[in-house]
Amino acid sequence: MTQTGAVTEALANRRSIRAFKPDPVPEDLLTDVLETALLAPSWGNVQPYRVAVASGEVAKEIGAELTARFNTAAKVQRAGLFAKFGALMKGGVKPDGDFNTIMKYPPELGARYRDTGHGLYGTLGIERGDKAARHAQMARNFSFFDAPTALFVFCESSLGAYSALDTGIFLQSLALAAEERGLGTCMQAALATWAGPVKARFDIPENYKLICGVSVGYKADHKVNSFAPKRRPLDELLLKPKG
Repeated sequence: MTQTGAVTEALANRRSIRAFKPDPVPEDLLTDVLETALLAPSWGNVQPYRVAVASGEVAKEIGAELTARFNTAAKVQRAGLFAKFGALMKGGVKPDGDFNTIMKYPPELGARYRDTGHGLYGTLGIERGDKAARHAQMARNFSFFDAPTALFVFCESSLGAYSALDTGIFLQSLALAAEERGLGTCMQAALATWAGPVKARFDIPENYKLICGVSVGYKADHKVNSFAPKRRPLDELLLKPKG
């Protein structure tokens, strides 16, 4: 049997945490996590990513603004055409993120996405028809699931897919470093839907685009954190040779 170590253990134990304790993350601990994540490989060692760290009052302000935008957008979605037009004209409703976070998945990926959603809401005991409960749970994305710290991750735009690839490697490294140190994380594309509240508070270089957010904190003892979506078997990953 192959001997495994801390990396394999962190991979096996890591979950997307959707309920956090309010306890603040010590600055030196967060610094340690980020410095460890900087060991991640990147194409030509260009390291095309930047991070905005929001905690304390700044995190609360950003979370409140994002939540308000989400709630307003949800109301607009349910409204008639005239009301939708009026709300969009006022601004603050239409997503202003650098990337489109709302998209249609191809069939194979869409099936996995739906299975994950069903499993998550099933763990929480939220019925398919309970729109209010589903909305409330979705809204929790924007208050970082009560995490005391939110990281907003930006990638350099001119390198295209390779910048995003390197940023993904950095994010995985960050999540594993946090797990190893007793912290939970949740990587959220939802937090990049509206970039305005973040850009208003941080000095972002023009060539860097907000790709996602990461909620960080101590894991709460909540049933939602037991949810672990299944991974596909290896034979579905491997491509078959021709012939």
